[in-house]
Formats: sequence, structure tokens, C-alpha cells
Amino acid sequence: MNYSMILYIIGYILRFQAGFMLLPLVTSLIYVEKDGFAFLITIVFCMIAGTLITRKKPVNKVFYTKEGCVTVAISWIVLSLTGALPFTIGGSIPNYLNAVFETVSGFTTTGASILEDVETLSHCMLIWRSFTHWIGGMGVLVFLLSLLPLTGGYHMSLMRAESPGPSVSKLVPKVQSTAKLLYTIYIGITIAEIIFLLLGGMPVFDTICTAFGTAGTGGFGVRADSIAGYSTYIQVVVTVFMILFGINFSFYYLLLARKFLHALHIEEVWYYLGIIAVAILAITMNIHGLYDNIGTALRDAAFQVSSIITTTGFATADFNVWPGFSKTILVLLMFVGACAGSTGGGIKVSRFLILCKSIRKEVVLYLHPNAVKKVKMDGKSIPHEVVRSTNIFITTYVLIFAVSVLLISLDEFDLITNFTSVAATLNNIGPGLELVGPTGNFNMFSCLSKIVLIFDMLLGRLEIFPMLLLFSKDTWKKF
Repeated sequence: MNYSMILYIIGYILRFQAGFMLLPLVTSLIYVEKDGFAFLITIVFCMIAGTLITRKKPVNKVFYTKEGCVTVAISWIVLSLTGALPFTIGGSIPNYLNAVFETVSGFTTTGASILEDVETLSHCMLIWRSFTHWIGGMGVLVFLLSLLPLTGGYHMSLMRAESPGPSVSKLVPKVQSTAKLLYTIYIGITIAEIIFLLLGGMPVFDTICTAFGTAGTGGFGVRADSIAGYSTYIQVVVTVFMILFGINFSFYYLLLARKFLHALHIEEVWYYLGIIAVAILAITMNIHGLYDNIGTALRDAAFQVSSIITTTGFATADFNVWPGFSKTILVLLMFVGACAGSTGGGIKVSRFLILCKSIRKEVVLYLHPNAVKKVKMDGKSIPHEVVRSTNIFITTYVLIFAVSVLLISLDEFDLITNFTSVAATLNNIGPGLELVGPTGNFNMFSCLSKIVLIFDMLLGRLEIFPMLLLFSKDTWKKF
């Protein structure tokens, strides 16, 4: 284990954290808010700590997958612990555990909140909540790689540990160039959404916060009713961009590189869009009786389906009162999630595709034992290692899910609340059903349950294994 290199990168993370907090600090100056001092104190702390840690460069820069996973896991914990300080120092969330819950929810792009009324927060606190979504959406280590060549030829160890999906590949030969490309696309789509929202008459501050929440597929809003109070135009714009941010970013790269045929052959994207279309149609037909016209039902169905499958968590309707059929579809979409290589959470469409194709392969082998059958995606055979890792991921996911539901059931809430709370946090969704529905929050849970849900949010964002490695004694061996 290369401890000196890990510590060195953590130091840079702290310095980046100080830089990130300049946005809410400037916001506090614009709106003349006293909460800005909380960010100033945290900035000074992070900058001093980060500078002290990075003052000496490590001699040994060798960096393998183990170090990459550990660095990513610790980095996200450090980001969350320091990112929570302004909430507590400023008095917006006096309880530090609650502040950590809110911050982890922000950085992991979950959007689950312990706040009962977000509209009482200052502008600088609101923009910090939303900005954590944008930072966490693409990943802070990816951002670091796009700017600093820290680890020589070992960049992929960090990118693989932080980027969501069953596999991560370089879009261009250099990993640093890949990171820059990803962030260029990310920033470009974010700016495009801001422009469209402004054209719809949305206030500038609301626009920026909403764009951050959509881009990171997080869902923290600036209003108690989320997006419901805005115009139909704005709801449609947010719907479209939620879907766009849930698409594999490799698809956008191929389009920009004019490799249109390659882009069209990405199966995951088409299945993802197909699932969305079918779910919207099914829910619209199921809920249209609750609305004055089918157009409104279609709009709300489209918004909620897009919000849930991309794990954004915005809401335009209280789907807690929808029929059981529609709520069941939304819960299933929580598990499916968005595409690999997007900012969305969940198990990912690609993993379900691999799983379904593996099942079909086994059925064929039962009927034809001597047949040679390979699992293929995008016209290419999937390596056995990817199929194996997918099966292990889903098995581990189910075990963690079951244990989490069991632990939070000690609070004696109803099963639907417990089940969907874990589903909403482990899949980085935000709202669940019943007490944690779109009009509820997570504040009623005990300290133990909040710690479990915090852990689940980190597990979900980092795809489980980087976090689990922290609990293995073999991880910490020197050699």
C-alpha cells in the first residue's frame, strides 16, 4: 500500500474542496448573508490542511487498483466530512450527523434530505447543496485527473474506482485527456440546460441550482415543492436533460467524433430509452383518471419516470398517492438506474442487460449442452471477467440491501418506508415511498439508521467495492 501517495492525493482533495467553496462564499457576498463566514472558516481549514499534506511530493508514485479504490473511498469520506462543516458552523443544520447526511446525500447525488423546509436556508447554503451534486456527478477524482498528472501511468486506477458502471475504458489514449473530455461534455450539457431554463423565465439563482441538481442527477431543489411550482416548459426542459445526463457519456463522445455508426450500436442507450418510453406509457394509462386531462398525466409520468430512473429525485407530483401499479414501476426503476458511464446511479441498465443475456445463455445451454454460446453486447463478446464481476456485484448488492433494511427496521417504521429508504439511498435516488416520499424527509430516523443510510449512499455512488475494501485487513498491508 502506497500510503504517502494516498495521503498526497487526499491533500489535493482538501485544496480542491477549499476551491469549491468559493462559489457559496461569493454567493453570500452577493446576497449579503452572514452564513458566508462558515464557508470562509472551512476554506481556511481545508487550504491549510491540504497545503501541509502536499508540501512534500512522494518519492514512490506507483499506484495500483488497490490504492486507487482506497484513495477514492477516503476522498469521498473526507469531502463529506469537511463539506458538512459550513452547515453546522453556520447553524443551518446544528446536528453534525444530520449535516454529514445532507452532505453525503449531495456529493453522492442522492438528494435524500433531513430538512423539513429548504426555503428557510440562505442562498449560499442552497447553492452549496446543489453544487455538491454537480461536483459528485462526474466525480471529484475525475476532475482532479483532468487538471493534474498526479500518478503517471496509473490514472486508470482512480478513474475505474470512481466512475459508475461494470467497466470503464479510455475514450482517447491518455487518461488525463479522457477526463478532460468527460468534463467538457459535462460542462457543455450543463450550460445548455442553463440557457434553456433562462429562456423559460426561471430566476437565475433557481436556474443554476436546478442545473447543478439535474447535471449531477441529484435532486436537491430550492423550493419545498421541488419543480412542481414551475411552468410546464421548465418541467419539460428538466425532464429532457435528466434523460440526457442518464445516457452513457461515451455516446456523446462518439457523436462529437462523428462516429455515428458506433454510437448507434451502443445497446444500453436504446434499452435505457426504451425502458423510459414503456414506463411512461404504462404509468400515464394507470394515473390518467387522477388528472383533468391525459396531457397533464403524461407530463407528470414522464417527469417522474425520468427522475427516478436517472436517480435524480426531483418531483412535480406526490407519486405517493398514485395507484400501486405506478408506484411499483417507479420502485423497479430505482433499481434499474441509468446507463453506465453517466452521472446516474442504480444498478445500471448495462448490468441488467448482461444478467438477462447470461440467463438466456444458460437456458440455451440446458437445451443444447454442446452449444458454444457467448454473451455479447454492442456486437462484441463480453469477457468472462465482466460477466463474473456483474454477478458478484448484484449478489453483494442484494446482501447489503437486506442487511440495511434489517438494521433500519429497528426504528419500527413500516416496511415500505424501510424498504424504499434503503432503495432510495443505495441507488442514490432521493425520495422513496410513505414517510420518505416526495413530501417527506429522512430526519425521523435514529442516529444508527442515518449512519447505515450514509454508508449506503457512499456504497451506491462508489459501486460498493471501493468502500468495502476499507474493511479488509489485507488492504492495509504494506506489501
